[in-house]
Formats: sequence, structure tokens, C-alpha cells
Amino acid sequence: MVSVRSVVDRVGPTLLHALQVPDDSPAVADVVIAEPGGSLTVAAGDLVLGVAITGPDDAAQLVKRSAEQGAAAVLLKPPVAAAVKRAAKTSGVALVQVHAATSWAQLVWLLRTVLDALADESEDLDPGSGDLFRLADAVASVVDAPVTIEDTNSRVLAYSARQDLTDPARVATIMGRRIPDDVLARFRSRGVFRELSRGRQTIFVPAQRDGTLPRLIVPIRMGGELLGSMWAVVAGPVSDERAAAFADAAPVVALHLLRRRAHTDAQRRASAELLRGVLEGRANPRKAMAELDLSDEPHRVVAIEVTGGDGRDAEGLRLALLERISQGIGRRPVATELAGLLYAVVPDRPGPGGWEELREALTTAASRRGGAPRAAAGAPGEIGDLSASRLQADEALGLLRAEILDERVITFDEAWTALTLHRGATAAAGAKVAELGPLGALRAHDETGKAGYVETLYEWLRHPGDPRAAARELRIHPNTLRYRMRKLLELVPLDLDDPDVRLALITQLVALRWS
Repeated sequence: MVSVRSVVDRVGPTLLHALQVPDDSPAVADVVIAEPGGSLTVAAGDLVLGVAITGPDDAAQLVKRSAEQGAAAVLLKPPVAAAVKRAAKTSGVALVQVHAATSWAQLVWLLRTVLDALADESEDLDPGSGDLFRLADAVASVVDAPVTIEDTNSRVLAYSARQDLTDPARVATIMGRRIPDDVLARFRSRGVFRELSRGRQTIFVPAQRDGTLPRLIVPIRMGGELLGSMWAVVAGPVSDERAAAFADAAPVVALHLLRRRAHTDAQRRASAELLRGVLEGRANPRKAMAELDLSDEPHRVVAIEVTGGDGRDAEGLRLALLERISQGIGRRPVATELAGLLYAVVPDRPGPGGWEELREALTTAASRRGGAPRAAAGAPGEIGDLSASRLQADEALGLLRAEILDERVITFDEAWTALTLHRGATAAAGAKVAELGPLGALRAHDETGKAGYVETLYEWLRHPGDPRAAARELRIHPNTLRYRMRKLLELVPLDLDDPDVRLALITQLVALRWS
């Protein structure tokens, strides 16, 4: 757990001064900038930087809004008025004063560095593995250039000091925790990633026309497997000695990444097993909330089926989908695989990390061709009731898989009509109600003559007194509908003026269609 006080202490009193920090302040998660005049979207545990706050009223308002959204602290430059301090105390949010001469941009980099370093130190890693950020600093001193350590997906795992001496592309990489797509495209067009995959010792990329400075890159490998890469922003071509020294650091980083991966995999497996216990109703709710970092509010279980792959790559498709739907989501959903499906647990609320945001991401994914998912969410419930929400999600997903519903993403509560008909039809089918009365004769006639009498009767009963609507459903002319109805009544004696006869017939037909 990274606390507000630990962040302030690590940055130091020269830049930050804690005006007030409640004892129950949430753990710090990330840094967000409150732009002047813009909407504020804060996730639980964020440090909110009050950039360009114009006066005490604006500052007090920012404090209140940040507290409402679960921020860990609000950072403001002096003077911090008494009214702002009162607002922070009333709202229960920490208030930190930033030195007046501090650059906000540099503070963001510094805070991100501190948060990553503290989080890295708080992990229960092998004590001999060291701190990845300290390792980045050590490598930077060897090559005499700012360094980032990245995984195979170009996500930044750690970075050294002196990043303020780099270029906009590196700044964007640090801020976004990964190389931006446009920068990736430029490096890809130069064959950088092709060279990385081939295992060259070092790669030098000259300066680019857009102002991007030269890069010296070395792949991080172990046992022939590419684990990541190190990127140094250099002033120009590097001597062979410096390049060799840079490459010599790669095996040390590789060991650290392997230890980190082993630790992460063990944590992921433990979390996945705990989540499976929650979904199956055999886990302690309090333990689940603490270890899975679930908030104390109603959650939904979302069952997701990925289509378009066979058994060999189905797991890969599910993992790829989880990555895709997590893009842009305020917080990655808690998820696991179970019985060939991907299950996610999300809070039942709008905003970042909630069900509505996940639904939008799933709907977007479903609109794309190839591997489009089907997803159904159970009704919201407390952590101890998530096994029931999972059963509801499974039942609703069953309707989507059977193509009874046209949607690709739905909730249990929205599908109540179809669920009622399906449950009633299943019970009626078990009682063999469709075998009673003259309906069997119509079904037998349809099987031999393909007259479509059963379907015609079903739509006629669904649209009482509206033959045009029934005909539209059957895609025939209303006169054809009337002709069919006349012929089927000649075939079997049915008193369709009797409401009980109509009710019995619709029960039989629903059992045939929905069971």
C-alpha cells in the first residue's frame, strides 16, 4: 500500500508539504491533472494536481469534487486559503501544498517515478532482485543517457532519472506508460521491432525529422526468449564501448524481469483462484474484497464468450479481448477464466471502471468483425452474492448463444421477457404440453408438406387482431396469412374464439419455440 504520507516523504519537504492527511486516506493509485475549465474524472486513490487554479473558490470546489470521487489527495500551490483547508477537512481528503516554483510537468514525472518505485518496493519480490527503477538509474549511468525499460508490448516498466532532458516522444511515453501509437508506427517503419525480434545486440536509430532524438536500443533476452527492451535517448551515434556496456546490462535486467514475471504470475494465479471461489460461492467475501481490491458496493458478474477461434487459440483470444476492452477503461476489471468463458466483476455504477464503461468497450469490440464477443451481465449484488449474479449471467448468455436474442451484449434485468418465456417454455416442455390436443397434427403436416402452419398460428396468436403485423413477421402477404389460417382450421378443429384455447395454444407454441 502506497500512502499519501509515504509519497510526500519520498518527494521531500523541498517540493511538498502535507497540510493535512486523514488517518483513513485511501492508498495512492495514480496522478491526474485537473485542467482549468475541464471536466474532472478521478479514480479512487488518485493524486489530483490543481493546475491553474485561479482562486480559493475554485480550489475549494476542486477539493470537494475530488473527495466525492474518492481521490487520495489534492495538490495545490500557495497560497492555500483557510476556506480550502476547511473544505478538505470536511470532505476527508488529504491536502498537500506544492512549492510555488515547482514545474507541474516535472512534478508529474517525479510523482510517477516515486509511485512506481514505491509500488515496486512494496511487492514481495526476491530480495536479491533489486529495484527495477534503481536498475534503470544504474544502466543510465553506464550509457550516460536517460533510459526506459519496456516489456514486449512497449509498456514502460521502469525509467531512470533525467527524463526532462529528452524529447516529446519520450515525455509522452512516460506520461502514458507506453510508447504512443504514432511513435510506435515511426519506429516500426524503420524496422526497429523487426531487428529486436531477430536478436541484434544493439540498435541505433538516428534522429527523425519531427524532432525525435536518436535512440540506442538493446533487446532483453533469456534463453532465446525476448522479455523486453531498453531504450536510451542519446545525442548521436554512440561509441562501440558505450554500446557494448549498454548491452552488457541486459542479462541483469533479464533476471529481474524473470523474477518479476514469476511473482506476477503467482499473484495472478492466486487472484484468479480466489475469484473463481467468489463466482462459485465458496470464498470469504471479506477476504475477496481485500485481496481482489473490490470496493464495498454492488457489483455485476459479466460472462463473456469469445467467438472465432478453435480450442488451440481460444485462451489467447480471451486474453487479447481482456487487453482490448481494458484500453481506456479507468481501471482494469477483475477477471478470470472458468469453463471456457471469461468472467469479469465490475461495480454497478457509471464512470471509470464501472459496468457502463465495460459495456461500451464490449459493444465496441462486438461491432468489429472476427472474434466478436457475446457478453451478459448478471444482476448487481453484494460481494457475497456474486455467485448468484454469475448464474444469472450464464442464463442470459445462454439466450445470446442460442441466438434467441439479437443483441451481443445484454444484462439479466434487461432480458427478463425472454428469460420468462424461456423458463416457462422449459417447464412446459418438460411436462410435454406440446403433445396434447390437435397441435401434433399441424406439426406432422408441416414436416411432410412444409406448409408453415405452426409458425403461422404462432404469429397469428402473437398479434391478435393485427394480421398485417403477423404477416410482416412471416414475410408474407396478409392475404397469404388469411389463406393459411383458413386451410389449417380445415385441417384441425380449433375454436380460436375461445380465450382458453388461444391461451393453451400459445403455451404449447412457446414451449416449442423457446425451450
